[in-house]
Amino acid sequence: MKEFIKTTILGGIVFLLPAALIVAVLSHAMRIAVKVAQPISHEFELDKIGKVAGIGIVTLVAVLLLIVVSFGAGVVARTRVGKRISGWFEKSLLGGMPQYQMVKSMAEGLTQIESAQLKPVLVSVDDGAWQLGYSLEQLDAGHLAVFMPQAPTPMSGNVMYYPADRVRPLDITMLQATSLVKHIGVGSGEVLRGVKLA
Repeated sequence: MKEFIKTTILGGIVFLLPAALIVAVLSHAMRIAVKVAQPISHEFELDKIGKVAGIGIVTLVAVLLLIVVSFGAGVVARTRVGKRISGWFEKSLLGGMPQYQMVKSMAEGLTQIESAQLKPVLVSVDDGAWQLGYSLEQLDAGHLAVFMPQAPTPMSGNVMYYPADRVRPLDITMLQATSLVKHIGVGSGEVLRGVKLA
């Protein structure tokens, strides 16, 4: 019980640190966006509208600006020049920040989940025991590359290489699989109903 409490608290801290960093960055970006949105809203007389669904029109314009800028940055990041600039920033300014590397790896992991490259699987890790993992890809020698998440952080764990006969595909979504990891297995009875673990 002591070990469980310790690892859960540490896992929570590891999860909260990048989340806090993201919130701080977004909060700063939102303040800048609001400053830019105010003259735009005044110029087009949008501030006369007041509020939409209880949200100020300036705030809505600021959010829209952030979305447009993020989309534009994403388009630029796909270009050769964008990749060079991104690589330079990472090596010179951000490379030494473990928080940035953590946020980046989590973002890349979430992108892989969204693009459906990962598939939930059960891996036979011990005599009669199974562990939830995400299948990455098939290797040449009858092995599979599998990401083994560490609860309660679904995108933190280890990459392992298992013989294909030790890996069993699961007929559940990645959302269900990551939810099980986040909730340290609570809800497994419902999600894995009908799955034979023999």
